[in-house]
Amino acid sequence: MHSLFHHLLSGKHKMSVQGDSVKTNGVAVMDLNTESIPSQKAQTLSGSTNLKTHSTPISNGEARAAELSATTASERETHSSSTSEAPTESPKSRELEEATEGLSLEEPKAVPLSTANVATTLAPAEQLWSTSRDQAVKLRMEGSGQASHTPMTIHQLFLQTVDSYGDNPALVSKKEGQWVTLTWRQYYEQCRAAAKSFLKLGLERYHGVGILGFNSPEWFISDIGCILAGGLATGIYTTNSPEACQYVAANCEANVLVVENQKQLDKILEVKDQLPHLKAIVQYKGELQQEAPFLYTWEEFMKLGEDVPNEQLNAVIDSLRTNECCTLIYTSGTTGNPKGVMLSHDNLTWTAHTAASLVDFNFAVEAVVSYLPLSHVAAQMFDMWIAMTFAATVYFAEPDALKGSLATTLKEVRPTFFLGVPRVWEKMQEKMKAIGAKASPLRKRVADWAKSIGLQYNYSVMNGENVVPWGFTLANSLVFKTVRAALGLDRCKICFTGAAPITKDTLEYFMSLNMPLMELYGMSESSGPHTVSVNQDYHILSCGKVMPGCKTKLENPDKDGNGEICFWGRNVFMGYLNMPDKTVEALDQDGWLHSGDLGRHDQKEFLYITGRIKELIITAGGENIPPVPIEDALKAEVPIISNAMLLGDKLKFLSMLLTLKCVVDDNGEPTDELSPEALDFCQQHGITATKVSEIIAKKEPGVYKAIQEGIERINAKATSNAQKVQKWVIVERDFSVSGGELGPTMKLRRPIVVKMYQEKINELYAVAADKQ
Repeated sequence: MHSLFHHLLSGKHKMSVQGDSVKTNGVAVMDLNTESIPSQKAQTLSGSTNLKTHSTPISNGEARAAELSATTASERETHSSSTSEAPTESPKSRELEEATEGLSLEEPKAVPLSTANVATTLAPAEQLWSTSRDQAVKLRMEGSGQASHTPMTIHQLFLQTVDSYGDNPALVSKKEGQWVTLTWRQYYEQCRAAAKSFLKLGLERYHGVGILGFNSPEWFISDIGCILAGGLATGIYTTNSPEACQYVAANCEANVLVVENQKQLDKILEVKDQLPHLKAIVQYKGELQQEAPFLYTWEEFMKLGEDVPNEQLNAVIDSLRTNECCTLIYTSGTTGNPKGVMLSHDNLTWTAHTAASLVDFNFAVEAVVSYLPLSHVAAQMFDMWIAMTFAATVYFAEPDALKGSLATTLKEVRPTFFLGVPRVWEKMQEKMKAIGAKASPLRKRVADWAKSIGLQYNYSVMNGENVVPWGFTLANSLVFKTVRAALGLDRCKICFTGAAPITKDTLEYFMSLNMPLMELYGMSESSGPHTVSVNQDYHILSCGKVMPGCKTKLENPDKDGNGEICFWGRNVFMGYLNMPDKTVEALDQDGWLHSGDLGRHDQKEFLYITGRIKELIITAGGENIPPVPIEDALKAEVPIISNAMLLGDKLKFLSMLLTLKCVVDDNGEPTDELSPEALDFCQQHGITATKVSEIIAKKEPGVYKAIQEGIERINAKATSNAQKVQKWVIVERDFSVSGGELGPTMKLRRPIVVKMYQEKINELYAVAADKQ
């Protein structure tokens, strides 16, 4: 690594052009010994953005504005080196022009940024990891391939997109029922304005700006404004309690908190006295209900920095380093306090470019819908950084997206790429099945026929045979196209699923509709993706193949090849903020990230997740049992079951907590009413009950019998007696995010569920103990 760093600094690092993509992320790599880089063409942006970076790394990344303006004002005009006049066009820039000749117009033009100079964008670093907010890390760069790309800051990536696609739509949101658009140039200028306001409010270097609210342009602008001002952008989950908000804000030493509305503001005001670093709170929606010197509306906030000179902001931007922290993602820890995952500029820009390069992304034409929590790495990577890399247009969903309005937004926007968590796909599946159940017998027969062809065709594509069955064209026009249009996914080139395990039943359902779901796998600590499935290269139940420039190894594999999945690549995080012990647990001495997940590879290098080490149930008899396959098998057998959670850790046998499918109210709360699918199930079994409570009170024989028979069928396939489910109980309320049983991406929070239902669990095992 050290010699590589010197190799880079010695100016031997050449730009490679492979196929039709410029392998430096479109940034010109010049002779790294020169102190300034001649521009190939004038910047298209206003003088305020015409930046020049110091050639010497600045200690701790702090630029002194006076010194900077003294040394760079004239250089900004002439692009001359501080020692001698540079020619207007160097041989290197001619080389670059020749190398990029014949590239399609969609490719981003190489932006003549002096900040492309690797020597100036990397801070000195000795280690691959850090737990201090201001300490840089060595990058996992390699001599060739994807991992050799020139590191970029968020600002460079942004400027590159603005330079090429400044007038294209960037952010589109609803204001009083009408779509309102910000172009890439307007978005950039607003981020600069926000950055100036953060500086005016006293945002200190490497201190946090906490953002607490639903996805919106203001969320993006606060995040990027914070980064440009030298802060650490920190998303806070909107479902957090006041105490949880306090923990994150205190841990990142937030100087400013940006909240969506009164509801979120109230949480912060409740804990404000326990936030010594907090200087201001900005509310971006609705009127302020109270006045205080530290409270600002969004409009007031955006005007605050108007008198901050461009030179002052440029000095901070010039001092940003690609291998320093710019973003914190707090893991929604199921046990203990959340950990602040430190991500560098390079983590974000390199991962966005690498992940997107696997997919058929075109510049300035893609549309995505932002609705998943931006405090989660998946949404942030997809909605903010991949969208920026390809100048996609981001449409913001309504805050009640996951309670039902997402369907309307999708039909209006018709995104070209869509990322859904499993629960979103399951909800779509349930809704379509409910509609299907009401169809006429003829329509049902046509749909079933089409779905069997869709499944056959997609399995053949998956296996690389590409056999188009007879009748496929008809099925496509009669059923598949209609379903896609009804879902708003008729323009969608690829449907992704990630952030939690998905069942085979749901995957096959969408395959049968000719909409195969592409599974992604990664974690906050890998900046989001590590393995990716794509339309022509996927396998059902697999999470795809490792991204170019990254590596996966399986540690301590068992006889079936299942080992702990470990990651390597420039997507691997810097460390956990102020948590050296936890960092050492996650990153080994060679710099591999240990995921805590168990997995195996097949012959084609597809990765399959087979369990989570922490979730493994180790019975009193010492048998290791991954719970998800058993839970999924029961849900597939008994369609009235919504959630299933396997119990048995340190216990004598396995048992299950079950919930039934019910209607969810407008606030996302589960109700007592059975869902249409559950009612269908009841009708088929001659059951008149319409409420969950009725079924439990009467121990409704039809339902209890169906569940018991389902359990017996999965037990028949168990590999040992220890893997058989002996007892089960239905709980009164389905699991939900607001109830606390599910995390922000609908992932089951097992330790919390055990605590919540401890009495019921004790009963299951106490009765058994009495019998023995």
